[in-house]
Amino acid sequence: MKDITKQLYSEIPLAQTVVNFCVLKKIQHIVISPGSRNAPLTQGFTRNNYFRTYSIVDERSAAFFALGLAQQLGHPVAVVCTSGSALLNYYPAVSEAFYSDIPLVVISADRLPHQIDIGDGQTIRQPEVFEPHLEASAYLIPDVSHATDTLLQNPMQKLVSKNATQSDLKIKQEEIQITNEKLLNEVLNNSISNSGPVHLNVPLEEPLYGTTDIEIVPKNISSFDSTKIFKPPTVLVDTWNSSKKKIILVGVLAPNSISDEIQQYWANDSSIVVLTEKTSNLKHPNFIDAIDSLIAPIENKNDDILEQLQPDLLVSIGGMIVSKKIKNYIRKHPPKQHWHIHPKKAYNTFYVLTDHIKMNPQRFFEYLQNNTINFAESSYAKNVLSLYKQNQLKGSDYLKQISFSDLKAFEIIFKYIPDLIQLQLANSSTIRYAQLFDLPKTVSVFCNRGTSGIDGSSSTAIGAAYLSNNPTLLITGDLSFFYDINALWNNYWKPDFRVIIINNQGGGIFRILPGQKDTPIYDQYYETIHHRNAKYLCKSYNLDYTSIHSGRRLKRNLKSFFKTSNKPRVMEIFTPRKSNDQILLNYFKAMY
Repeated sequence: MKDITKQLYSEIPLAQTVVNFCVLKKIQHIVISPGSRNAPLTQGFTRNNYFRTYSIVDERSAAFFALGLAQQLGHPVAVVCTSGSALLNYYPAVSEAFYSDIPLVVISADRLPHQIDIGDGQTIRQPEVFEPHLEASAYLIPDVSHATDTLLQNPMQKLVSKNATQSDLKIKQEEIQITNEKLLNEVLNNSISNSGPVHLNVPLEEPLYGTTDIEIVPKNISSFDSTKIFKPPTVLVDTWNSSKKKIILVGVLAPNSISDEIQQYWANDSSIVVLTEKTSNLKHPNFIDAIDSLIAPIENKNDDILEQLQPDLLVSIGGMIVSKKIKNYIRKHPPKQHWHIHPKKAYNTFYVLTDHIKMNPQRFFEYLQNNTINFAESSYAKNVLSLYKQNQLKGSDYLKQISFSDLKAFEIIFKYIPDLIQLQLANSSTIRYAQLFDLPKTVSVFCNRGTSGIDGSSSTAIGAAYLSNNPTLLITGDLSFFYDINALWNNYWKPDFRVIIINNQGGGIFRILPGQKDTPIYDQYYETIHHRNAKYLCKSYNLDYTSIHSGRRLKRNLKSFFKTSNKPRVMEIFTPRKSNDQILLNYFKAMY
């Protein structure tokens, strides 16, 4: 409970200033891990009714939980930890935030500079620990007005002269306050404008728990500049209008990033093939949303078919691309030009990037739409869509014949996913199987594709679910789930949260990749075979649990799985480890 009788602040100016800047920058959600050195920050955030604070013990899980909150808000969320190794546990989420363009503010408490590397516990070198995966960082300057006697008595400190007078200390503290305010303003503005992770390192001296009713009001405040406008060169419009074979490839996008009008503009143009991934949150009957089902069957076919698909112009938007098949195809059959549209960055994924268009994709295509006189005469979209639909029909016939497996489980699950649900997907096999099946248009899809790691999928999903108005379903693999067990250790579960674990007793994706399967070394060090289940974990954390071993039982249980309940539900589906890979490979062979 927050103290609402009287507003109290940390007596340490720096701690109070950090908290006040979070208010000024509207950073409302604060995820805190317990510790002593961060006590002044914890007091400041928990005593102020502006903030919504969360307590999560495991820093790695806490950072991914915060990532999930920021993923939903599109605005910075802060994580706060004590000094030492606690900070290092944030790194996986920081790197994910960097590559996924998610605004995450890391606030780490620290000892004073002269206390580092002298042999005390939990005193590590904290500045720049996350470089180069940050948009900005600041090593803030310790106060000299707090614990002054302790400071002056330390022979190692270099902040002030040992003979400093009260007047000297006052002047120095005023200089420190101005510098810290400017640093805080710059770094937090950077997180907002560049939508990425930043780090504030906050050195604090004991005593740590003192409070005051005197507020320090920051003076050095400015907003970030959001007035930059990029106008596409006229030559791009000419190239767009004249190209008869265009591919628009869409990676990770937040829901509602591209309007229905622009999507229809794409669909109406016979020279455009739109390739979307589940994480694009775009759905249209004329878009190809199972890219591998298009590419896999033609990988080994003759050059004529491969060249028919080869575009003149590739336009990519959004974040990372899941499909390895489309990456390999375009690298082998490159377009004449590749544009990437993103306000901040452009990766040369296909080795032929010609233009980085620093715009919001919606605005860019509105600009093109307004400058398109006539669609280029082309049969490109018609031919490619015809090939894709033929492949899909062959794939559907194959699915009717297969035994229970990962592939069959995903087919069944996706048929039962209800409207208006948030779907969170773990990485590795999960996201790749999910690419193959249709979803209702009202389902929003999220996945940590920035670094594509398995380490924080559950924690991210629980954080995202906490702010979602719709129920959340997390589909995860067994290794992803067990790897992130501490995701279960928090008080922020919602009753409408659902988890489906695909348990194939190891890293099933490694059976699809080249390697000597079914050898002792492969089994132990690659596939990492295990015989664990989630039953007793769920019991320990008071989650409903159901185990599934067949397609018939899966269908029966999915009918009630999404119904209203008073606590979260977990369904663990066990599939045959040794046949999953061949069933998937044969799925694509059936389309040849």
